Amino acid sequence: MLELLFLGTGASVPSRNKATSCIAVRNGSDIILMDCGEGSQRQIMVSPFSFMKIRVILITHLHGDHVFGLPGLLQTMSLSGRKDPITVYGPPGIRDCIDAFMTVTQGETIYPMEVIEVSGGESFAVGEMTVSVYRTEHNIASVGYRIDEKDRPGKMDKDKALSLGIKNGPDLSRLKNGETVNGVKPEQVLGPTIKGSSISYTGDTVKTGSVAEASEGVSVLIHESTYMSSDSELAKEHFHSTALQAAETAKECGASWLILTHVSQRYRNLDAVVAEAKSIFDNTVAAQDMQLFEIKGENISLRRRWQLSDQLQHICICYHADYLAVL
Repeated sequence: MLELLFLGTGASVPSRNKATSCIAVRNGSDIILMDCGEGSQRQIMVSPFSFMKIRVILITHLHGDHVFGLPGLLQTMSLSGRKDPITVYGPPGIRDCIDAFMTVTQGETIYPMEVIEVSGGESFAVGEMTVSVYRTEHNIASVGYRIDEKDRPGKMDKDKALSLGIKNGPDLSRLKNGETVNGVKPEQVLGPTIKGSSISYTGDTVKTGSVAEASEGVSVLIHESTYMSSDSELAKEHFHSTALQAAETAKECGASWLILTHVSQRYRNLDAVVAEAKSIFDNTVAAQDMQLFEIKGENISLRRRWQLSDQLQHICICYHADYLAVL
């Protein structure tokens, strides 16, 4: 299972109810952070996730609404006594960006930090997850990321295994892990492999075939949808996508679900944005800050979490899980 937490879903600048781009993915105790806009560390602090458990940070591009929260988060981890290493990935320029941030603010990290520049085509492991990098097309160097959970062995037919002479205990575990034990092969007693969940996140991009190609068969495609099709000329001018184009990509790649994010504040009614996408791809929702999704294969469930602010404090409220219909 992958947990998907939207910490910031706004476009360009923060608003009273939307922070700028930041998404966290958790598998077990490992957290991957994707983009880190202004205020991201504050959002994480009032969420059910811990920034001390972040293993890698994936930056899609170097526009401020995707990176201005990065120096603060890196320094807060030091002030909090972090010892575990962290790796930051991003397009060419990310190393100079972080060096400049940390130099001018006299920031330092007491933990090991590695910064790796990527352009598309790279892949690496984070715990039980695999991250693949793909090209996107924006008005600045940019990449997208796909996260795949490791496939799991199918359900064990314990009675059959015992009838074939397998002893209860370690031998059953070895079979479950793919070993042949006393002549009994795993496929004789295990059901079909359980495919892991997967997420693809575009960052900011125009509609491009590289996104559909890299996102083939994903459980969830998270696609920027800064504009509606009525403003398609603006989308083209600023190298962004419309909700309709995001839906077209979701259909092309065979995603199970489409989640729209980075929607312009000019669209006060998110229902209209979603309706545009649904005209092409029905399994569409628009992300809102502090929403937590649980993804199990093609199934996603949603727990609604959000901040309520008054003059005194921010409060994070969690309601019971609402389950979305699944194909």
